[in-house]
Amino acid sequence: MKGKSITVVGSGSIGLYYGGKLAADGHAVRFLLRAGYEEARREGIRIYDKENGDVTLREPQFFRTTEEIGPSDLVLVAVKATANASLPHLLPPLLHEKTMVLTLQNGLGTEEFLAGHVGPERLLGGLCFICLTRRTPASVDHVGRGMLSLGEYERQPLSRTRQVVEAFSQAGVKTCLVENLAGERWRKLVWNIPFNGLAVATGGLTTDKILADPALQAKCRALMAEVIAVANALGHRIEPGYADFQVERTLPMGPYKPSTLVDWMAGQELEIEPIWGEPLRRAHAAGVDVPHLEELYTKIKAAAKFAGIGSAGGIPGSLAGMTMAP
Repeated sequence: MKGKSITVVGSGSIGLYYGGKLAADGHAVRFLLRAGYEEARREGIRIYDKENGDVTLREPQFFRTTEEIGPSDLVLVAVKATANASLPHLLPPLLHEKTMVLTLQNGLGTEEFLAGHVGPERLLGGLCFICLTRRTPASVDHVGRGMLSLGEYERQPLSRTRQVVEAFSQAGVKTCLVENLAGERWRKLVWNIPFNGLAVATGGLTTDKILADPALQAKCRALMAEVIAVANALGHRIEPGYADFQVERTLPMGPYKPSTLVDWMAGQELEIEPIWGEPLRRAHAAGVDVPHLEELYTKIKAAAKFAGIGSAGGIPGSLAGMTMAP
């Protein structure tokens, strides 16, 4: 991939981190950057990382529009799924005949959406199992080590897939090649559905407090069991012990705020449909009973409604301290 052009669309925590790591390794990375444009001009793009060392791109390539950037060999889509309506306008100027589009978005349905606009033959997907927090508009904190799982959309890995995996790996990003991208999405939902959801539904609890509360940990495990059951019904085999693994890997994170909680507290739109709505619809289509997921989906929509009515950035008092029975 060295010598090929890479564009990051969506320079939040995910885009800044993965794009920044590739740029620091010598790749030609261009960032579509809006909120952090002036900061990047003054101070560059920064990754704060106690484990692997801080990274500063002192003269990053950043732009306000994709028309300024032009055709790229690889496009990283790192916008929230709530901003997908903008992608049909943002992506065309970045495409040439062999452009690869790698989506790093959460939830289900993102690949299908992009395939309808850029063509399925271009599409790769990546699952970011990592703890990141955006410190400022042009900087990000790497809170905990993670894994990037990367594969092709609806087909086996190609030589290009291995090249992209190698590029991330050489840049210091632990990356693995997966043959079943859809199955990996369900594996990530085993964590995302309970922890992102319960953090919001309880009025702002971090992951450590969710696991410290016996009733909430039981709710968390019940949600994990439902997600695993749906995945298995759809042919994506997940072993029952995977729930225990996800709980154990979360304990060392400490008072971690999942991304949906960060968005909710900031008064930003939540990725409700790709993370909870679409999995729920697919569960119903597969004939799998998921009462805990149904309840959580309803509560998250209520929390989003309250956040829209309440003061920006605050935790609505009517939801603070709310718990969910196991």
